[in-house]
Amino acid sequence: MPLDQSEYRPPAVSSSPAASPVLDPRTRRLLEAPIARTLLRLAWPNVAVMVAQASTGLIETFWVSRLGTHALAGMALVFPGFMMMQMLSAGAMGGGISSAIARALGGGRREEANALVLHAMVINLALGAVFSVLVLAFGPALYRALGGEGGSLGAALRYSNVVFAGTWLVWLMNALASAIRGTGNMLVPSATICAGVALLVPLSPCLIFGIGPLPALGMTGAGLAVIGTTVVTICVLGWYLLSGRSLVRLGRARLRWKAFADILRVGAVASVSTLQTNLTVALTTALVGAAAGSGAIAGYGTGARLEYLLVPLVFGLGAPLVALVATNIGAGQRARALRIALTGGGIAFLLTEAVGLAAAIWPRAWLGLFGEDPAMIAAGTAYLRGVGPAYGFFGLGLALYFASQGAGKLLWPLVAGMLRLLIAVGGGWIALRLTGSLGWVFVALSAALVTYGVLVFAAVASGVWFRSACSTGAEAAKMARTNLKEAAS
Repeated sequence: MPLDQSEYRPPAVSSSPAASPVLDPRTRRLLEAPIARTLLRLAWPNVAVMVAQASTGLIETFWVSRLGTHALAGMALVFPGFMMMQMLSAGAMGGGISSAIARALGGGRREEANALVLHAMVINLALGAVFSVLVLAFGPALYRALGGEGGSLGAALRYSNVVFAGTWLVWLMNALASAIRGTGNMLVPSATICAGVALLVPLSPCLIFGIGPLPALGMTGAGLAVIGTTVVTICVLGWYLLSGRSLVRLGRARLRWKAFADILRVGAVASVSTLQTNLTVALTTALVGAAAGSGAIAGYGTGARLEYLLVPLVFGLGAPLVALVATNIGAGQRARALRIALTGGGIAFLLTEAVGLAAAIWPRAWLGLFGEDPAMIAAGTAYLRGVGPAYGFFGLGLALYFASQGAGKLLWPLVAGMLRLLIAVGGGWIALRLTGSLGWVFVALSAALVTYGVLVFAAVASGVWFRSACSTGAEAAKMARTNLKEAAS
């Protein structure tokens, strides 16, 4: 379809809710219903789906661990890149898609919201194809740089080549799911993706170990199981958007540069933040591998997998935060949007801190699921005890990052992510050079998470989203104090 550069009106902030046209009842609930109750109602199915989606990696890791330590280390090498792809497509670009659609719906521009669905698919398909080409071309060099060699490198490549050949399908799936979430509907994408994960549970061991006429494909089979279940999920989500049951509908639309820009101005900046998170884990993996070998890589990778699980857990809250914040800002309700963000951040802190403290107290309960190799257990235990107590700050910062996507203001989450990267990798490298101990590397990772969470919270609570509307710093501070009190109540 030709690109049309004719006038496109991106969602604008209206001066008051009364200026908006008649809204769909589902949109009006986002603007008027009690904050905490609405957030939790929207979040629970989304938390379920994101935990289920993250379980894709856990299910694969559980079965692959039966192939030996080399296979487990190979999964640890691939996992940061695979999770980065998931986070980029669902969290970063997905947040841009949901934010753009929610702001359009909040402003009463339903036809623009419908057109954004097709634009979202085009963007994600293009980015997914680029991602596939890059990893297939440079994957071997990347995994060697991360410490892969011998059996672990071979296992990593067998899995990676299949998964990343079909990664454009994962991007497409997340574009469709994000478009539906932008309407405030979390249940349909949740149920669909959960069903796909349920299919993965029997399919994965059948393809890895073989059953009946199916040959044992090992690491290749693990990758094929992921891609196969993704195709099934795409078919269901696509049918829903075509059927007219969704508040937005997939159909023919003229492609417009400004519509692409409305998604990318949030999604592209958010992608930088996602790259920071995954680069932190990848570079730390290289530090661990250089210091202690493949057993330690397996232990750190298995421990850090729990940290990665926090991302989909918080995304369960984050997707409703994007929709709620964006819809309220689109309708001109700025103070309510900020209260929504702070409420969501507080809930995320409590959830993720509980996970981190449990992991620090009982590390073997997690690590023992994936093996009993002494080197793996030792490195994983040191990581969980050093970093687990800081998980709450990661959850706080991440929830407010998603809320900032809804506001279209991502500068401070980006700055905080850069500081996290510098403290974690730079501080970890210095600690390793001075002490030779992985324990001090993990202390640096913990300090980085605390810095990240505190900085994003301080920025958002100060009213930085709307600073241009405040004539003085005192007015901004007053806004922050008012909204902190209202969020706490």
